[in-house]
Amino acid sequence: MARGKTLSVVFKANHQHQLMAFPPSLDELVAAGHPVRVVHEVLEKIDITGLLQQYKPGGSSSYHPRMLLKALVYAYINNIYSSRKIEEALQESIYFMWLTGMSKPDHNTINRFRGQRLQKTLQPIFTQVVLLLSEEGLLSLKDLYTDGTKIEANANRYTFVWGKGIKTSKERIKEQLNDLWKYAQSVAAAELDDTDPSGFDKIDKEKVSATIEQINTALRDKKVTSKVRQKLTYARKNWPAALDKYEQQEKILGNGRSSYSKTDPDATFMRMKEDHMRNGQLKPGYNVQISTNNQFIASYSIHQATTDTKTLIPHVQQHVKKLKVKPANITADAGYGSEQNYEWLENHRITAYVKHGQFDRQQNEKIRSKTPYAPDKLYYNAQNDIYSCPSGKPMHNIGDRVKPNRTGFAQTYTFYRAKKCGGCPLKEQCHPGPGNRVIEVNHNWNRLKQKAEARLKSKKGIQKRKQRCFDVEPVFANIKHNHHFKRFMLRGLEKVSIETGLLALAHNLRKKIA
Repeated sequence: MARGKTLSVVFKANHQHQLMAFPPSLDELVAAGHPVRVVHEVLEKIDITGLLQQYKPGGSSSYHPRMLLKALVYAYINNIYSSRKIEEALQESIYFMWLTGMSKPDHNTINRFRGQRLQKTLQPIFTQVVLLLSEEGLLSLKDLYTDGTKIEANANRYTFVWGKGIKTSKERIKEQLNDLWKYAQSVAAAELDDTDPSGFDKIDKEKVSATIEQINTALRDKKVTSKVRQKLTYARKNWPAALDKYEQQEKILGNGRSSYSKTDPDATFMRMKEDHMRNGQLKPGYNVQISTNNQFIASYSIHQATTDTKTLIPHVQQHVKKLKVKPANITADAGYGSEQNYEWLENHRITAYVKHGQFDRQQNEKIRSKTPYAPDKLYYNAQNDIYSCPSGKPMHNIGDRVKPNRTGFAQTYTFYRAKKCGGCPLKEQCHPGPGNRVIEVNHNWNRLKQKAEARLKSKKGIQKRKQRCFDVEPVFANIKHNHHFKRFMLRGLEKVSIETGLLALAHNLRKKIA
């Protein structure tokens, strides 16, 4: 029928307050293939015995932990990370209402469950889900792609403690104490013993207090300047307390860290890629490591180290411990290529498709040609253990030296020295310094690099390197950019591990749903 001027506009009926004879159930309002049903089905299969053991009998009734776990995981799937926002969703969303059976725990209950009940129980739950996905053929636990990213901690960016700053402050106290001691010796040498503060290997508050007391006693009846008296009074009141504070700060730092945040002592200051000021500012954060296959997260771990090199071994050890499966091969970028990592993987019979730091540079002929006389370009006679210098003269072995690196791993270097470099026409290009040229060679490191390069340049190695770029890296991009998780909500290493586990679990279920 043609539209004419006499026709009126027709609207659909809207009876907002009309009662229904048979009101629909929540189950009817949730579509058959909706993601919330997948979350429910998967988490219903999980054994939560460890989680149930977190509850003690007696007292008032508690919300069931399986229901709270489902609500948390579904919230993370939908980019809802705040406990207050989750509480709001439980009261407004049909899908949350269906999943929780109309239960409405408040934000305190949600936060307490996430921060306390899941501390030692989420990792086994995540492992069970990974094993279920593996049984369905969605991922392989033998073929892993490993990478890391830094995520900012929930901490103040400007309340930091630096290890170098502590060391400098302690040295300053030691120097000033030594100056006071020398002054006291010049005025009252007879009243002082031979205990010189400069001889202390390590100063502490007891030593400092005792030394200041000695100086005060020696100078009690002597005529000294008011400036010295003021300095001694300040030292007696402040230095022992300061040294006690430095000692506590060093305990928090431990052996492997150079900094921490005062508002989250487990967080280390790291350089982030998300640098909106573009000034290279360090921020408190955590180093998150994951291993993936087919873009599913097989394992995750949290580290305080600022570089990926130190994280590979503990990450793989945790993977094997939790999943009871040793990977056949691991593919990772150049951040993980170290002698210690190569040797560990070799000893555990794990094939490493891992670049070393110079791998990409060595593929460039222009860069390679800049150092024609580098030690790795010299001919080596392994049978006689002799290098040949660029002019063809022998360089003989003059001894070995074992040097531990920053992680304590012992590296063996062998030294070779040339003879009569003075009259060589290539000396200026080969060895412009005085004396005969001496090179140091780490034979074990060279051997491991050669094996790694052979694997990486093979047909399978090239395929692995390509696969890594679109297997593990998109997972971090999805979590950080598509799902807007760039800063942790909780503080402390254990609670950050919980959040990472929830993110990994949510990612895997999103991937399964897709």
